[in-house]
Amino acid sequence: MSAPRSPTRVAGLGFRTTAPLAALRAVLAEAEAIAGSVTALASTPGKTRAPQLQALAEARALPCHAVCVSGIATPTQSPRLHALHGTGSLAEAAALAAAGPGATLVVTRIISSDGMATCAIAQSKEPSP
Repeated sequence: MSAPRSPTRVAGLGFRTTAPLAALRAVLAEAEAIAGSVTALASTPGKTRAPQLQALAEARALPCHAVCVSGIATPTQSPRLHALHGTGSLAEAAALAAAGPGATLVVTRIISSDGMATCAIAQSKEPSP
């Protein structure tokens, strides 16, 4: 008999190209202070190749998932992000996409103090017994 699986908790991250690693670290820490530690990071394919996100994933020993965010409904609605990515919040949509079907947001979009990065956390649906 195997142990029950815990729900996956994923941090979705959005950030400007010039965002420093410190901004990503800080906004992730702020989100985790609300919802607890995450088991993975997620963003769009282009952003997952960014050195600062790769460095954060490596430092935390977390997988970083590249996900499509277009068309994912989010509580936060940024017209600028909708035009760029087809969703209202890259961070919220990435977290939801990576956490899988039925996932829910446990932390809606948080913006770093310098305005350079955003983070949201989604939790996967409870596994069936």
